[in-house]
Amino acid sequence: MVTGIEDTAHPVDSSSVMALLPGRPRLLALGEPTHGEDLLLDIRNGLFRQLVEREGYRTIAIESDCLRGLAVDDHLASGAGTLDEAMEHGFSHGFGACAANRELVRWMRAYNDGRPASERLRFAGFDGPLEITGAASPRQALTALHGHLAENVGAELLPCTAAALDRLLGADDRWTDPAAMTDPSRSAGRSAEARRLRLLADELVALLDAQAPRLIAASSRDEWDRARLYGRTAVGLLRYHHWMADTSPARMARLLGVRDQMMADNLLALAERAPTLAFAHNAHLQRDESSMRMWDLPPVQWWSAGAIAEARMGGQGYAFLATAVGTIRHRGVGTPPPDSLEGLLYALPGERRVVDARRLAAAFGEAPPEPRRSPYHGYAPLDPAQLARMDAMVFVKDLPGE
Repeated sequence: MVTGIEDTAHPVDSSSVMALLPGRPRLLALGEPTHGEDLLLDIRNGLFRQLVEREGYRTIAIESDCLRGLAVDDHLASGAGTLDEAMEHGFSHGFGACAANRELVRWMRAYNDGRPASERLRFAGFDGPLEITGAASPRQALTALHGHLAENVGAELLPCTAAALDRLLGADDRWTDPAAMTDPSRSAGRSAEARRLRLLADELVALLDAQAPRLIAASSRDEWDRARLYGRTAVGLLRYHHWMADTSPARMARLLGVRDQMMADNLLALAERAPTLAFAHNAHLQRDESSMRMWDLPPVQWWSAGAIAEARMGGQGYAFLATAVGTIRHRGVGTPPPDSLEGLLYALPGERRVVDARRLAAAFGEAPPEPRRSPYHGYAPLDPAQLARMDAMVFVKDLPGE
């Protein structure tokens, strides 16, 4: 029998969150156990708004295409385009159709109105240009990076011309063929052209770093940061395509690992610029190794973006708030077993709470409950054995149906 659990639960607000942290982390990440649930996004919006207004966070990053996210950031900075256009073009994974994401962008734009640039909010996607069915062509990232360099450094320093880059890239559909996700032979990732492009991407990124003083003086720090994003994305995409063409048993683990490495690189760059709030699936932000079973393959493990970012930041730079839920009845997830983590929290009064995860772990001692089993593949219950490595947890009792 576990007692005292009610003492670990607090209201869901920024004060409760910050009281559980030793200080303001540079990168504060909030996870979700499933995608597409409006209530979880509404809770995110409210909590992030408080953290912006009370704690000085200046960037909000979500699990969406990093290149598409530039359209949203431009809209926030200058009003470029309409809100409808920002939602249509600025998100991947179908997230632009979500009402809560639309409200987030609308509020961020209103917050920025009339404020000096140093106080404005920035938006970012921190995922790569990837979907479960495949990956984008590296064309956009590579040509944008090459173009930025060509405008500001001598042609003799460039490793190739724009025309040569275009010839090596070829038709985009050779990169985006969805059949390559399950058939490595359909991937262009280990072709002679792909090998040459990986070398050129490395040379272009090296030139960008070596010429940083000239490039920043000729344009701006923001433009250089954007070029760095193009460089990271080009290198990451070419690496991802390389592993799509692999036939070894390590293929899926490497693909998942490359994706989260791309996420981590983007998060670190954002946190370097300003205090950053991040939102993604728990599996991309947790400190423990993540695990997934895909199709009929054995489970694969990889280190999440959050784990990689924290390892590279060190100290108190990273904090992770997981989210757990009680029921998702419209997905077949009913009342949790009373002896599960979610069941114990479900018995507490109130619809949502911030939970002191480490105190809860201490209350369980050496015998935490077994993880709950989900009948819905899109929902991943929390593993109680990981509680001690969370800074806090948001518990939501019931997710209403559509």
